[in-house]
Amino acid sequence: MQFFQPATWVEALETKAAHPEAVPIAGGTDVMVELNLDHNRPPAFIDLTRIGELTEWGMEDGLLRVGAGVTYTRLVDELGDRLPALAIASRTVGSPQIRNRGTVGGNLGTASPAGDALPPLLACDAQVELASTSGARRVPVREFFTGPKRNAMKKDELIAAYWVASAPGPQQFAKVGTRNAMVIAVCSFALALDPTRRIAGTGIGSAGPTPLRATEADEFIAGELDWANHTRPSEATLARFGELVAAAAKPIDDVRGTADYRRHALAVMARRCLSWCWN
Repeated sequence: MQFFQPATWVEALETKAAHPEAVPIAGGTDVMVELNLDHNRPPAFIDLTRIGELTEWGMEDGLLRVGAGVTYTRLVDELGDRLPALAIASRTVGSPQIRNRGTVGGNLGTASPAGDALPPLLACDAQVELASTSGARRVPVREFFTGPKRNAMKKDELIAAYWVASAPGPQQFAKVGTRNAMVIAVCSFALALDPTRRIAGTGIGSAGPTPLRATEADEFIAGELDWANHTRPSEATLARFGELVAAAAKPIDDVRGTADYRRHALAVMARRCLSWCWN
């Protein structure tokens, strides 16, 4: 096994171009689990921990550009007010030690349907910045996931950052697991409301082959909410929203839960997240 440790972003991209089979590693919270369980043994690694650009964030062109190497702990501490749903999701990731190492860039690269950071990114219409020696491109996160643990990256690309709007309104995230902490989601749900544009965004995790948007639920609730007077949604509206979210899921039965339970839990979480946001 080869191990590359580039000192600059340019060197990292050149290394990836020369060794497209090499797996990038930063926090290692996903990669090392696969390695320790002998589920994956790549021929080479590219260590990205020396690349300072990946740990930076800032405003550019009216959007937040967050480097792929920004940890969950920093998201909570530094971006909690700007990206509340992502911050809430980050608090549910593993232990403090895992949050100190793990990154959203790694979550995106792994592309697991159960990735905690992914439903908030879907709900907020984030974009993923991919880079290679040929240049950079942005892919809408809703188009980034192509299958279970598969994504739209080319073999010579690395994840540089993700782009997302600072929250224009309330956001929420909820997750069901077999225990309260350090657990993979049985299912999860994120909701983002934009009162100015009067639109809603949803994200579903661990209830399909990829993270999913509930587009019918988005359209339904955007048309039903009383944006002007802020009247509380009726119980019928909340129930219908939950039904549409559950209908958008594509769950299976597995060791963590049944498909029916996942649909039920998603409907409950959708109703609760909407109530929390509206309140």
